[in-house]
Amino acid sequence: MADSTEYPLFQLGKPRFQQTTFYGRFRHFLDIIDPRTLFVTERHLKEAIQLLEDFKNGMLPPGVSDKELWRAQKIKQAIIHPDTNEKIFMPFRMSGYVPFGTPIVVGLLLPNQTLASTVFWQWLNQSHNACVNYANRNATKPSPTSKFIQGYFGAVISAVSIAVGLNVLVQKASTFTPSTRLLIQRFVPFPAVASANVCNVVLMRHSELEEGIDVFDSNGKIVGSSRIAAKHALIETALTRIVLPMPILVLPPIIMSVLEKTPVLRSYPRLVLPVHSLVCLAAFGLALPLAISLFPQMSEIETSQLELEIAMATTSKTVVYNKGL
Repeated sequence: MADSTEYPLFQLGKPRFQQTTFYGRFRHFLDIIDPRTLFVTERHLKEAIQLLEDFKNGMLPPGVSDKELWRAQKIKQAIIHPDTNEKIFMPFRMSGYVPFGTPIVVGLLLPNQTLASTVFWQWLNQSHNACVNYANRNATKPSPTSKFIQGYFGAVISAVSIAVGLNVLVQKASTFTPSTRLLIQRFVPFPAVASANVCNVVLMRHSELEEGIDVFDSNGKIVGSSRIAAKHALIETALTRIVLPMPILVLPPIIMSVLEKTPVLRSYPRLVLPVHSLVCLAAFGLALPLAISLFPQMSEIETSQLELEIAMATTSKTVVYNKGL
């Protein structure tokens, strides 16, 4: 009975958890970023793909449970790009975002940063983000590579300039004591990364504001292309990108400022970096699914709020649009 609740009737290509609630979306994205899928062998991947093909063609072997089908779909979605059907390079999969991104977060939050180290870690962070964005992009429509390059350079320039500028201001502030200055410098990465994330979203998706995005009725039929829906999608995505680095880059400095005063870390200063890394890993692992669960992947909006031609093209009171990640 518990198994049927945990693993409902399998639906190919559909989420296992209810997407209308925050908790359902949270559990869905926990599945997507599950790092255990990084260790799936080539044989298990082929078996998972074959099982889903058998289900699709109505040739499923007897005795296969819904649990096995949901797990097979989880494996395929974690490794194979849905549009290109090619394997995503391991460090750039969503399931690899936390384990491969945590060392960068640790680097961003290292105390006593020099100008060179600040530039390096901000560049490395935005480079990793750009690769993850590109590897998990929507590839149904051809998109010029120049758009990704523009977003990448815009994000790097904004992140580096804000981080360096804030560090210089803090260092020149004569009213701060050395300990206060060090504490404030630890929080500098957050505004730099958050602003760069927003810059990246706007530069890479600004064409949607001009061309609009597709909106769908309850039957999944395209009603039209809406610029107003595109604006909502970009705002929701930008808010997600602001919230995402908040726990990752704000909580660890607060926690570490407390832990560093404990007798253990004072007696064994070499433990500071490993403890710092574990704190960053925990914050990253919690923040990622929380941030991307804020809004549904397919967001709903009333037709009365959209363009007149959209409202007149359907009898539905609401339509949905893909907000993107």
